[in-house]
Amino acid sequence: MTRPAQAILDLPALSHNLIQVRRLAPGRRIMAVIKANAYGHGMVKTARALEDADAFAVACLDEAVILREAGITQPLVLLEGFFDAAELPLLTQHRLITVVHHEEQLAILERSRLDAPLPVWIKVDSGMHRLGLAPAKLADIWKRLNACGSLQVLGFMTHLANADYRNDPLTLQQLKSFTEAVDAYPGQRSIANSAAVLCWPQTHGDWVRPGIMLYGVSPFADSSGTGHGLKPVMSLHSQLMAVNHFKRGDRIGYGGEWECPEDMPVGVVAIGYGDGYPRHAKAGTPVLLNNKRAPLIGRVSMDMICVDLRGHAQARSGDPVCLWGEGLPVEEVARYAATIPYELLCRVTPRVHFRSE
Repeated sequence: MTRPAQAILDLPALSHNLIQVRRLAPGRRIMAVIKANAYGHGMVKTARALEDADAFAVACLDEAVILREAGITQPLVLLEGFFDAAELPLLTQHRLITVVHHEEQLAILERSRLDAPLPVWIKVDSGMHRLGLAPAKLADIWKRLNACGSLQVLGFMTHLANADYRNDPLTLQQLKSFTEAVDAYPGQRSIANSAAVLCWPQTHGDWVRPGIMLYGVSPFADSSGTGHGLKPVMSLHSQLMAVNHFKRGDRIGYGGEWECPEDMPVGVVAIGYGDGYPRHAKAGTPVLLNNKRAPLIGRVSMDMICVDLRGHAQARSGDPVCLWGEGLPVEEVARYAATIPYELLCRVTPRVHFRSE
């Protein structure tokens, strides 16, 4: 028997969500972020489903090569840029676009001879203080990049640190810092991530870079994707593999942290952290058993979780269980696990069977 844990992907939902981005950011070009295996959804199938995107953004060369070898022809942007000079011939060979975010990258470009023009985005640190060139150094960077005759500077980008906090002043401070830094230079501008697409229209610039919203998930802690007109793409499912009956005072699972308050039935579901279900999901985290909520009890194991079957008198082995999906947003599960939905989606493991609809 095949282990029942499976992730179901609603690929048409990707197209719907892309249309929502265009509605929210009219006239802007869309750089769809499909790094990290498209947030766990499968990078190649996601790229094919998002064929109307103007470009794709990935983290690194390896991801871009996978897409090119699969026949994806759209412009591909490396958000982390290149790591050493040995990658540069592959960038031109595969017609890739690199981000330049550090002076060491610029030094490598100055020492290198490219066999074809290399398009680049310049990343500016407007206040996130992770990657990006300091605004004060931009004039020198601009001169040096343009002195490299084989480069084509497309424009400037930055990344917003707090756009998912709707009233945080840092977003407008970053916008001001970025705008002032690049105002004297030609080229396109790219600022907005998913949260900014939804909440900060003044940041939309020439290109928006949606990520999590393409997968139907809200970037905000207090909402779900459906509340923004998005359709979730991934749902995670398994089934009951056992129904047991325990006495009052019996302890469930590793560490015996959860104690039965009365004589009661307990279900065992074939899912665990070995499948990517969050180990730190706390007791009370809901699952949907036969489309009705049942709370998690005890610790999450590698291969199994236990659920409280009081109120599920008809539950039997083989009954379907939804870990997140329709009626149980992944955003809600993430809150119970004290994490973010991005992590849950990215961590679904290859042991889970993926099925597209």
